[in-house]
Amino acid sequence: MEEEKKTTKLSGKKPVPRSPKVKVHVGKKEEEKPEVKEVKQEEKKTRTKKAENSGEKKEVLVSMKHVQIGFKRGTKVRVVIDDLNLDIYKGEIFGLVGESGSGKTTIGRAIIRIVPTISGTILYNGIKINGKISHRLDRQLKTKIQMIYQDPTASLNERANVDYIISEGLRAFHMYKNEADRLKKVTDMIIRVGLRPEHLSRFPHEFSGGQRQRIGIARSIIMNPEMIIADEPISALDVSIRAQILNLIEEFRDERNMTVLFIAHDLSVVKYISDRIGVIYHGQIVEVASSDRLFEHPLHPYTQSLLTAIPIPDPHIEKNKKIRVYTGTDYENQTELVEVEEGHLVRGTKEEIENYRKILAKSKK
Repeated sequence: MEEEKKTTKLSGKKPVPRSPKVKVHVGKKEEEKPEVKEVKQEEKKTRTKKAENSGEKKEVLVSMKHVQIGFKRGTKVRVVIDDLNLDIYKGEIFGLVGESGSGKTTIGRAIIRIVPTISGTILYNGIKINGKISHRLDRQLKTKIQMIYQDPTASLNERANVDYIISEGLRAFHMYKNEADRLKKVTDMIIRVGLRPEHLSRFPHEFSGGQRQRIGIARSIIMNPEMIIADEPISALDVSIRAQILNLIEEFRDERNMTVLFIAHDLSVVKYISDRIGVIYHGQIVEVASSDRLFEHPLHPYTQSLLTAIPIPDPHIEKNKKIRVYTGTDYENQTELVEVEEGHLVRGTKEEIENYRKILAKSKK
């Protein structure tokens, strides 16, 4: 009773009673985790097979053509992303993997127009969105593309309560009919991400890392975007919380047919959630394939080195396994990203590409 009185004084409104349905829903969700995971993996495989078997072309949402991104330091320009050519399809989860400093976050920030491009073209639904664009298009993009940031502490305003943080986008773009409609949308969303309505009057410092990340997800999803850029949303979280956040992102994708650019370090995590995976090394995409195909037949040596770095639960196998180290090559500018089989692209010289094709031909026999 004392806690309820305190909440009433802070918010100036009657406390929202806790719904027993929410508790039951969360409990069931936790109990059904293993089953849900297996079902999702089966659904993912079925969806991938259907897409491969059907001759229909997938609709491209974001297309990057010969994009170059760099940062100025005095009179010099340091190029971070060079000659980027990449397509992200509607409704898919595209995983982007690479080491720190490879340019993963820079690509995401360029799509959302936080980082400017030096040259090249970024198309969204066939419309150019990099460089100078109209004010109207800029406003539209802010509602259609949202970002989940890596650090849940730094990305939330410590002086604002959760209600204000989640509904900030709704207020800015007038995406509600009246105050009652806004409060309903915010309350429904906070319950959807596994928090409670009474949390709306609290501030970010009163939550754990996992809870803060849920608030960040709620802030993005409430805008009902077409695309989400998830910049390492699980890197700072515990293993148990990671699974919940991954499932939450995948559920929203399935419900709303959103496109997700999922940026991460860990290939095993990306395989679980992604339909396709792109591997980036020193600002260049070195390999793109479906998640299953990339794990079955990794061709580029950097991709192979990332796969060997994944820990194996069996201590005997883990002790004896050989970790491959990739130090890069001196002929980066002479390489091209070429499709060696349908949907499987690899970067290399002409000799290397021929060798990759031979390896794939042998594996099919």
